[in-house]
Amino acid sequence: MMNALLRLMLASALAVPASAALAQANPPACAGLYNHQFKRLQDDAPQNLCQYDGKVALVVNTASYCGYTSQYEGLEKLYAKYRERGLVVLGFPSNDFEQEPGESKQIADFCFNTYGVKFPMFSKSHVKGDQANPLYQALARDSGTAPRWNFHKYLVGRDGKLVANYPSRVTPEDKSLTAAIERALQQAPSGPRAR
Repeated sequence: MMNALLRLMLASALAVPASAALAQANPPACAGLYNHQFKRLQDDAPQNLCQYDGKVALVVNTASYCGYTSQYEGLEKLYAKYRERGLVVLGFPSNDFEQEPGESKQIADFCFNTYGVKFPMFSKSHVKGDQANPLYQALARDSGTAPRWNFHKYLVGRDGKLVANYPSRVTPEDKSLTAAIERALQQAPSGPRAR
């Protein structure tokens, strides 16, 4: 009887750490479009977009040598204004339109030194066509629109679903964009995803 009780206690004690280890090895997936991982621009450290689950995201493909490059300033202002309410701007440099020839360090230095960019930026990747990164493939699928130029904007809600998309000519200060951001921010984060 005592041996059976000891075996049961030992099995229970071992089961808890094993299940905790399994949960760490296989973290739960996050909502919709946030379920991707990319390298951070400044140091190539892997970043899981699940850290933004429960937030509103403005996803933008960027370039350093474009007529719209000055939009970095407006994007940074949006981020600063709405960050505490749950907005994150996610920048994805791309050379798909042949206006981002630099390497990660050059792009990061340009963004910070020229426009004071503090919002999250990711390593250069493709944003259109068959080579588009997985997030942009999903955004194009959900919206029916792939970026036609640099600084195309996708607004993603707290639930990880696409809210709207805006062509490059729509600036960060545009009233239709800021109104959509305001509406998306008013939606309460749902369930355990709230951060």
